[in-house]
Amino acid sequence: MTSTKVDKACINDANALVKMRIAYLKEDGHALDEDTAVSIEKDLLPYFQEHLNKDLFAYVIRAGEEIISCAFLLVVLKPMSPAFINGRTGTVLNVYTCPQYRKQGYAKMIMKALLDDAKEMKLSVIELKATEAGYPLYRSVGFTDDVSGYHLMKWKDASLKS
Repeated sequence: MTSTKVDKACINDANALVKMRIAYLKEDGHALDEDTAVSIEKDLLPYFQEHLNKDLFAYVIRAGEEIISCAFLLVVLKPMSPAFINGRTGTVLNVYTCPQYRKQGYAKMIMKALLDDAKEMKLSVIELKATEAGYPLYRSVGFTDDVSGYHLMKWKDASLKS
């Protein structure tokens, strides 16, 4: 039976969160060969053990004991600016529902719970990158397009496998 209650994952859920992260990465179009997947899996478990419920919060819905839908909220403290007046910001990552449980409103329930917590944490802004499929969901819970005079840019260390 599927619970319609959104929970925060705990350390005992770390292995399941690793599986959800890998499933998300594979489905999101990342070129994830087996060696890279194994490497990421190996590093994710200690990451979750160190960060879960400190600066990373995972919101989940379960079917029995199995996590079937999740979203991560990474909380970061930055130097204050008018764009994030108290410096407390969040980034939403890994919004994912197992295929057989989609179109039942689970991701929206999770996002609402995540945003309620973000208000309690007094996060001044929350960012995410929306896929075309996820865009309507995020709009429906209050996200807007970020239009600014800045260009989103990245630098990658070429010596690290991407």
